[in-house]
Amino acid sequence: MTKDFVSKNRLSGVLEDIRAGKFVLVYDFDNREKETDMTVASEFITADVLRIMRKDAGGLICTTTPNRTAKELGLPFLSDVFWNNRDAYPLLGLMAPDDIPYDNTKSSFGITINHRKTYTGITDGDRALTIREYVNTIFRDAPAENRIKELGKNFRAPGHVHLLNTTAKLLKTRQGHTELCTALMYMAGVRPSATICEMMGDGGTACSKERVIEYSKKNGLHFITGEQIIKAWDDFLEETGTDV
Repeated sequence: MTKDFVSKNRLSGVLEDIRAGKFVLVYDFDNREKETDMTVASEFITADVLRIMRKDAGGLICTTTPNRTAKELGLPFLSDVFWNNRDAYPLLGLMAPDDIPYDNTKSSFGITINHRKTYTGITDGDRALTIREYVNTIFRDAPAENRIKELGKNFRAPGHVHLLNTTAKLLKTRQGHTELCTALMYMAGVRPSATICEMMGDGGTACSKERVIEYSKKNGLHFITGEQIIKAWDDFLEETGTDV
């Protein structure tokens, strides 16, 4: 990636922080969820990182998978699992997520997993182990059939780590936090999986953009918007020819 790209998109500090395993705070759009996700590269997940996400963000902790990798390994969208089993369980068909108010695509939720070496799977240490080993496995330089066998051997489902699958043509068909945060990982040059958690407020709603910006300043973290990421991503694709 050239210096021109980084300076033009004011991403230098953001991408440096991602490569250093620091949090970045990602706000989507005023006309979408209007939420901020605390985001970190999945390869740097530790129990301490998860504890901060759990206490300071407070939403649902999830880990993203690029669409091509998910397809290659047979990691489905959960909505497809439900829809394909609607004959056996008709209620699943009736509950299809076709009315999401902020999104015209299906939910990005994939399956949930635990590493087989975890106990309950919910502790910070258990979830950190699951996420780290999941990322190590799916991005291993090995044929898909070998990685599939590893996943089956070392993980059980359902579990306590929620997986999210990006859509194909990243940020072109869906522009949710799953895609925005995964795009940041690609641009930073780390393994393209983000672990994310919505930042919740104390009044039963999402933390406001203003409060998140205050938090970012207090803790020395970068705050970045969906608009900034999409502009940078378009430039990144043009410059690198990346196809995801």
